[in-house]
Amino acid sequence: MNVDNVSAGFVAGIFGLSAGVIHISAGTAAGLDPHFIMIWVIAYLMINGLFGLLMPAYYRLPLPMANSIPGALLFAAIIPVVGLEAALGATLIAGALSMVVGLAGWMGIIMRLIPMPIVMAMVGGILLKFGTNMVMPLQTAMVPAVVMILAYFFSARYLRRVPPLVVTMVVGIAYMAMSGVDFSDVEFSVTFPEFIVPTFTFEAFLAYGLPLTLILVGMETPAGVGLVKGMGFREVPANAITAVGGFATMISAFFNLHSTCIAAPMTGICSGPEAGKHDKRWVAAVIAGAIFIIAAPFYGFVVSLIEAMPKYFIAIVAGLALLRVISSAMEMTFCGKHQVGALFSFLIAVSGLQILGIGASFWALVLGAGISMLVEFKDFDFSREQGNEVEAA
Repeated sequence: MNVDNVSAGFVAGIFGLSAGVIHISAGTAAGLDPHFIMIWVIAYLMINGLFGLLMPAYYRLPLPMANSIPGALLFAAIIPVVGLEAALGATLIAGALSMVVGLAGWMGIIMRLIPMPIVMAMVGGILLKFGTNMVMPLQTAMVPAVVMILAYFFSARYLRRVPPLVVTMVVGIAYMAMSGVDFSDVEFSVTFPEFIVPTFTFEAFLAYGLPLTLILVGMETPAGVGLVKGMGFREVPANAITAVGGFATMISAFFNLHSTCIAAPMTGICSGPEAGKHDKRWVAAVIAGAIFIIAAPFYGFVVSLIEAMPKYFIAIVAGLALLRVISSAMEMTFCGKHQVGALFSFLIAVSGLQILGIGASFWALVLGAGISMLVEFKDFDFSREQGNEVEAA
């Protein structure tokens, strides 16, 4: 542990905690029971935090685990249609299929069909919103935004022994304290995950289980692996990541959770330069996993704390943490082959479109690779050697 990977892990953990608000919003919009929504989010933190400890510690790579946000939106939408138990049964099947893909060593094939520039274009398009969210407070909260952003760059320039993200968070918290942020509505509560037995229906599998499988195998793993490789880690166990994510998703199905997979935005934070030297960045992912586990039972309290904070605080910290990752993604997207497919992948990811209820990240990969195969087929290399690094498990 050092100050760099600890600070990056802390930022990644806080970012992951704030993502639970997406689940709450999606569940509320779908009319789900508030108690279920809370145990859903708590299971997300507890189970993913556990695997988020094991994966990076075993492989010594920055591999934080979370769940699929597109999968979460699908999950919330399908429950009123097929019922909770049937949706979880489809989750169990999707996890089993993902595990089979990983154990069979097929991720190398998938990664060759979806070249790295297209993967990084999708990643850049998805992460771009974190960059724009970072600068938007300049319009609505100019003073704190300017203070925090300048604190980051001044500390990066003049305080090289102190991680800029730490300085930014301290300055932001100090500003909130001086501006009198109201924390009086913060409430303390303790809740634990609950066991449930899934059921199986063909309708639920077609409507939700099959799309979730495609998202986990075709989007989440390629995005996470692409980020880690983009940060200079050559050997990334794509098959193992997929297999473990599938196994964890099967466990998740018994605790009201829809998936477990590598977490792309958190991976960007934990694998980026802000996390320090390459051989120590995996510690940031472990710290993020520990934060998940510790915070899980108290998430009701965490939610009320996050809601009490000004929205600009998390937006600016997350955006600054991902700044160099977005830059690297853009560089890898447009520096070589597959430029047409990569451009379409980037635009689709930025657009946020949904087709057949499946989000833009998945279609960015599928359509980007399809367009590249149509007009840039010569850029593809289907030799066995190209996939060796991602096939290592």
